[in-house]
Amino acid sequence: MTEKFKILAKYIKDLSSETPDIETFIFVKDNISKYQLNIDITSRALKNKLIEVNTTLKFEDKEPNEKKSHYEIVYATIINVNEEIKEKKDLERIILCDVPTQIYPDLEKSFLNLMHNSGHPSIKIEKKIDFNKLYNEKFN
Repeated sequence: MTEKFKILAKYIKDLSSETPDIETFIFVKDNISKYQLNIDITSRALKNKLIEVNTTLKFEDKEPNEKKSHYEIVYATIINVNEEIKEKKDLERIILCDVPTQIYPDLEKSFLNLMHNSGHPSIKIEKKIDFNKLYNEKFN
């Protein structure tokens, strides 16, 4: 079986850690367990069967607190899709499942570096993100 796609490039497109002051930092440090990890995947067609897939991880507090920090990473992956891929469903699976699964170890490492360098060295991602499961829940 031929490869469905090939990764041509992957890089951190955007990286953000915002903590406005020391009071916020202390508050967040005490309440970081309330923060939730959210993932979003977007894509846009480039030219010649090239697609840019942007995988975004956000770590944020959903509570209406005055004191919040914001942590976000956008990881871009440029892929070349095999000429034989014609079906929209196959393309969706590549973008929402296959590419994120392949780049996730690098994305997770970069995100944890961001969190650790932002003063939260004990942060870990306990559960690995199962993109196959997320995809199947969305489309089945």
